[in-house]
Amino acid sequence: MSTSQPSSHHALTDDQRARLFLASCVALIATAMTFAVRGDIMDALGTEFRLSKEEVGWIVGTAFWGFTLSIFFGGQLVDLLGMRRLMALAFLAHVVGVAVTIFAGGFWMLFAGTLAIGLANGFVEAAVNPLTATIYPDRKTEKLNALHVWFPGGIVIGGLAAYALTQGQFNWQVKMAVILIPTVVYGVLFWGQKFPVTERVQHGVTTAGMYREALRPLFLLWVFCMLLTAATELGPNQWIPDILTKTAGLQGILVLVWINGLMAVGRMLAGPLVHRLSPTGLLIGSAAISAVGLFWLSAASTPAGAFAAATVFAVGIMYFWPTMLGVTSERFPAGGALLLAIVGGAGMLSVSLILPVMGRIYDAQGPATALRYVVILPVILIAIFGAIWLYDRARGGYKVVKLAPEQHPEGGMSEAARTR
Repeated sequence: MSTSQPSSHHALTDDQRARLFLASCVALIATAMTFAVRGDIMDALGTEFRLSKEEVGWIVGTAFWGFTLSIFFGGQLVDLLGMRRLMALAFLAHVVGVAVTIFAGGFWMLFAGTLAIGLANGFVEAAVNPLTATIYPDRKTEKLNALHVWFPGGIVIGGLAAYALTQGQFNWQVKMAVILIPTVVYGVLFWGQKFPVTERVQHGVTTAGMYREALRPLFLLWVFCMLLTAATELGPNQWIPDILTKTAGLQGILVLVWINGLMAVGRMLAGPLVHRLSPTGLLIGSAAISAVGLFWLSAASTPAGAFAAATVFAVGIMYFWPTMLGVTSERFPAGGALLLAIVGGAGMLSVSLILPVMGRIYDAQGPATALRYVVILPVILIAIFGAIWLYDRARGGYKVVKLAPEQHPEGGMSEAARTR
């Protein structure tokens, strides 16, 4: 990977931008495959290592702790280290994490391997989100939705691979090894490429100005919303293969594949929808539909009922993650990679907390109840997103904030200008 850093996205050719975007998509596939494979092997890990559901929840949850740490610190260091180095760290951590997990002998090695994979996943998002926002500055929400097609897309790929390997009677270690395939591919695609500096640096926003953005009340409320949207989407998704295998009498991994296949298709079609509806209006609808779908999933007792409920749930959650990131980039551009990292890290932090909680409920009250308790989260979101929508409407509607070149958003001289 080259150390060359053009001063703006305009210094890159269309082919260079396309390759960077493709590599970012493949890196997200590798990230997503870790979620799918973990979801598939959770029961096998519990059986082989004699772990309780709560212990399994802690092991799986540590991936989200690792993600939170790496995306939070990576988001602050992306301008210092560069996106190239963050992706190199992601590649290394993916390889190490998969290897440690495959050769694990018990709880703590599983914990360590899963933590390393979580760190890798966080470094990926710390780099590819601001990279996409930088190379497509006028199409942020649209292109972030297009990028995040490959999170559910990667779960579909990983889920189908895991299912096929199960039918072939391969063990869980082989399933983990499959994650290395997209890892090698994204490493090759990123190798030798030029990376731009972030949008925040291009426009001369000071580091102090970036941190001030993180303290704005509306942004803090947005972070709280991300805690709830991510827990609604990813908490149940990690438990669904295990839960529905027991409650609905089918291979739960196939339901996870179905959910994420629908999500991928929905995100591919996000462009026209984003232009037709405000992002906040889209999120209100998403929260309402996901609440209905999740409650229905908790009551599903037949394969047909499980797939019908999963369809509604998928429609509800498909736009949560990329739209939350898109709004962050559009409404708080002076916050740069840091604010994208905070929002993404908050999402993964919430999932790391919800997983063992769901596991504890599962142990004490059964699998269906574990899903039902999560329904309260999208109900809260309906109220908050509704209030934000009314706030925007009173001020003329949702607006994208644009930064003037080489000017701090509060009118101060930029760091770059002062040092010339």
